[in-house]
Amino acid sequence: MLRILATTDLHCNLLSRDYYADREDPGVGLSRLASLISLARREVTDQGGVALLLDNGDALQGSPIGETALRIDREDFSVGVTGEHPLMSAFSALKYDALGLGNHDFNFGLPVLDAVLQDAPCAVVCSNMEAVAPDRQLPFVKTVILERRIAALPDAPDLKIGILSVLPPQTMIWDAHLLEGEVQVQDMVQAATASAADLRAAGCDLVIALAHTGVDGEFPVPNMENALRPIVATAGIDAVIGGHTHLVLPDPAHAFAKPVVMPGAHGSHLGQIDLQLRYGEGGWAVATWQASAVPISRRDAWGKLTPLVAEDPDLVAILAEADAQTQARMKEAVGHSCGALHSYFTLFGQDQGLALAACAQIAAVRPMLAGTPAGDLPLLSAVSPGKFGGRSGPENYTDIAAGELCMRNVADLQVFPNAVWAVQVNGDQLRDWLEMSAGMFNQITPESRNTELVNLERAGHNFDVIFGLSYEIDVTQPPRFSSSGLLINQEAHRIENLCWNGAPVSGTQQFTVVTNSYRVSGGGNFKMVQEADRLRLPRLKVRDAICDYVSGQLPEDPLATAGYPWQLKRIPSTRVAVYTGPVARNYLDELPEGRVEDQGVTPNGFLKLRLTL
Repeated sequence: MLRILATTDLHCNLLSRDYYADREDPGVGLSRLASLISLARREVTDQGGVALLLDNGDALQGSPIGETALRIDREDFSVGVTGEHPLMSAFSALKYDALGLGNHDFNFGLPVLDAVLQDAPCAVVCSNMEAVAPDRQLPFVKTVILERRIAALPDAPDLKIGILSVLPPQTMIWDAHLLEGEVQVQDMVQAATASAADLRAAGCDLVIALAHTGVDGEFPVPNMENALRPIVATAGIDAVIGGHTHLVLPDPAHAFAKPVVMPGAHGSHLGQIDLQLRYGEGGWAVATWQASAVPISRRDAWGKLTPLVAEDPDLVAILAEADAQTQARMKEAVGHSCGALHSYFTLFGQDQGLALAACAQIAAVRPMLAGTPAGDLPLLSAVSPGKFGGRSGPENYTDIAAGELCMRNVADLQVFPNAVWAVQVNGDQLRDWLEMSAGMFNQITPESRNTELVNLERAGHNFDVIFGLSYEIDVTQPPRFSSSGLLINQEAHRIENLCWNGAPVSGTQQFTVVTNSYRVSGGGNFKMVQEADRLRLPRLKVRDAICDYVSGQLPEDPLATAGYPWQLKRIPSTRVAVYTGPVARNYLDELPEGRVEDQGVTPNGFLKLRLTL
C-alpha cells in the first residue's frame, strides 16, 4: 500500500495557538497534525506499505510566527530571513517528501521565498511558473520523481512516483508588484497535462498532482482559478491534492472518479489517500483506493472545539524559541483604542476595526498628496475585512477590547501584508466598485422570512467598504457583476443614494481613493479598480500606517468623525438569516433594537441571527 499524507493552506499555523487573540486554539496547527502523521505512518509501515508526506502550498504566509522570522525594512520594503525559517524547521522535523507552492507563498517576493527554501528538506515543486529571464534560477523544480520500495511486495521493483504542482495563474495579478517581469505562470490544466505526460514518459508508475486550486466548472476554461475537476480528469494523473479554497474533501457534495483530498486549512485536517497496489506483467497498478480528511478537533453540542489529538511534543520543542519570540513581538504596545474593535457584524453592520484601518490609510496618504491635483480631490478610503468567519470557522473574527493596543491587534486588523496604494476614479467607476462589492449578498425576495443574506461563494475579503461616502445597498436587486468581475446584469443597481459630503455623486465627478496593493493589482477581480489611474506613493505597509495612527504619530483624521458609510436598504416585512461567531452575543446591543433575533448556535459553531431588514 502507498499512503499519501497531505497538508495544504497551513498559512504558517505551526502550533495550536491564536497569536491574534493570545490564546490556545485546538482547531489549528501542524503540531497536532504531526501526531496524526506519526500514527498514519506507523499504521502503513506495519502493513508493509510506505507513506509519502506532501504539502500543497500557502504554507509561508498567514500567521505571526512566520512573519516574526522575517526582517521587513519600512523604508525600502526589503525583506530578509533570520536564520532557518520555523516553517522549514517544522517540515524538516516531520520529514516531508515534497512541497508544492501556492499563491500566498509569493506574498513577500521571490528573494524571500528563495531564502526560505534554501533550508527546505526536500524538493519544492511548481510546474506552471517559469522565469522570464532564461538564465534566472528559481528556488523550485517543475517536477520530481520519488522511488520507494513496498516491503509487502518484495519481488516487485521500486515504485516510481511522479509529483507535479500547479498554482492559479492569477498569482501574477495578486502579487503583480512583486512578480511582474520576473516570472510568468501557465494555465494550470495545460501545465498539469504536459507535466503528467513528461513524468509518464520518464517511467513513472504513479503521478500525484499537488493542485493548489478549488472546485469550479467541470470543463477547462483558459486560466481558470479553480480547476480541480479538469485536473482530476487529466490523463496520466492518479491522485490529486486540492487546496486554495479551504474546503474539506472528500464530501458528499463533490464526487470524483479518482482519489482526491483537500484537507481544509490552517492545519485543521490531514489528507489521506490509501492506494492498494498490485504488481504484475503490466507493471504497477492501483487495485483499490480510499480518500479521507482526518480532523484534529471536533465541535461539541454547544459548538465548542475540543481536540481529538495532542500536539506533538518534539515539534513543540523545536518551535519553542520561535513561539516565544513571536509572543513577545505580538505583545509589544503600539497605541490605544477608545472603543472595542470587532468584525462580528462586518458583512451586515458596522465594523469599527475597518473604520480605524480606513482612517489610518487616509491619514498616512494626506500629507503625501498635499499640493498635488490628486490631493485637491475628495479623498476616500477603501478597506475590507480580513477575518469574517466563513470557511475559516466561527473563531475567525477580530475581537479587540478597548484600551491598549499591541502588535497582535494590528496584525489582527490587517492579516495580509498589503501596501497602501491609491487610485483616481470617476463617479461611475466608484459606483461600479461598490456594486462589485455588493455582490457579497444573495438576492432577497421582499417579504421572505429566512433567506441567507450572505453569498458564501463570495470571499469576505472582497467586501470593500469605502469611507468618506454614504450609500445604501438594495439586496432585492440582482448583483451587477459576477465574482469574476463580468457585467452580468446591466440594468441592476444595488447601490442607492450614493453621496459625498451630502450631495449625490455624479458620473464624471473625480475622487482619490486610498486602498491596498492587492485590490489595485487586480485582487478580487475589481476590474474598474485595476483599470483606474494609479497614483505613485512612497512605500508604506497598511500595518505600518495603522501603527503610526494608533500611536499618535499621525494626527486623527477628519474621517474619524464621519458616519459609517453604508447600510442595508429597509425592506418591509422581510427577514434574513446571518451567521457570526457566538462571542457576538456580547455586542448584540450594537445592532438596531428590535430587529435582531438570536436563533442559537449551529452544529458547526456559528451563531445564527435573524435580521429584520
